[in-house]
Order: sequence, then C-alpha cells, then structure tokens
Amino acid sequence: MFLNKEVRVILKGQAKEAYLELKKRDDQEARALLNSFNRIKEILKDNPQFGDPLTKDKIPKKMKQIGIKNLYRVELSQYWRALYTLEGTRLEIFLFVLNLVDHKEYNKILGYRK
Repeated sequence: MFLNKEVRVILKGQAKEAYLELKKRDDQEARALLNSFNRIKEILKDNPQFGDPLTKDKIPKKMKQIGIKNLYRVELSQYWRALYTLEGTRLEIFLFVLNLVDHKEYNKILGYRK
C-alpha cells in the first residue's frame, strides 16, 4: 500500500519477455537477476517512487509516442536495469515495468554513448 492505494506491478512488452526468458534459464546469473527483481518488486509495492526518476527530456521518443509521461529507473544485480512508469486511479496505482535490460541495452534505449 502506498498513500492508502494498492500498488499493482505489471510486466509489459520486453520486460515480460525478459522475465520469462530468465525463468527458463538455470544458471547463477539468471537466478541472481530474478532474486534481485523480486526483491525490488516488493520494495516498489511499498514505495512505487523508489526508483530514480528520469527527466522528461530523457524519456525516449518511442515511449512518449505511446503515452509514457514518467519514467523511473531502478538498478538490479549484474548491472541490469528495470525501467518503469506509473499510472493511477483514485483506488490503485499501476506500476508498469517496461524493460528489464543489461547495462549496454539500457544505454542504447536512453541514447547514452560509451
């Protein structure tokens, strides 16, 4: 609960695909990433603003075109990142995890250079 509202964490698009792919794997890296994500997911249920907010000019055009107005980043193990956005109603908050990516892909999504 956050501000007396239930928080729902929903995996969408690439994040859902990456999560399912990690669940299929049986190596130490995949287990560490899943454990890290599950810990962060519980933290986000209590405080959906836990991640680092990205400034509006850092939100990729593709995301803006589909209506993303806010974007947060949270660090996972193995230098991975989760990108998520928040939407809400009077009764609940929807936290949509959009991307679960390694650091190289994160840099690519946000247009950062080496």
